[in-house]
Amino acid sequence: MEVKASLKYLHIAPRKVRSVGNLIRGKDVRGAEWELKNAGRRASGALLKLLSSAVADARHNFNHEKKDLYVSRITMNPGPVLKRMMPRACGRAARIRKRTTHVEIVLDVREKR
Repeated sequence: MEVKASLKYLHIAPRKVRSVGNLIRGKDVRGAEWELKNAGRRASGALLKLLSSAVADARHNFNHEKKDLYVSRITMNPGPVLKRMMPRACGRAARIRKRTTHVEIVLDVREKR
């Protein structure tokens, strides 16, 4: 049974989140937690919190054990872009794009062999 958790409007650019999210794709939950704790990137804290939320949902709603779960899918899509302006020389203005990210993580139960 798949368990989904999502995080929307994360104020980190999708390119930076993808570099961390690709580390945990296909890994079991304990290995993914270890990777996120030792990643040393700003996005790893938000992804760790999202992963722990998905694990809590799986334990509470479906009675799955943490050791049986793995990261089946993780998608990091761009969200809305906040457009701001910065003053430049000679009365001009330059656009600043503050990008956001929507993250969805899907956990599944590893089949026993």
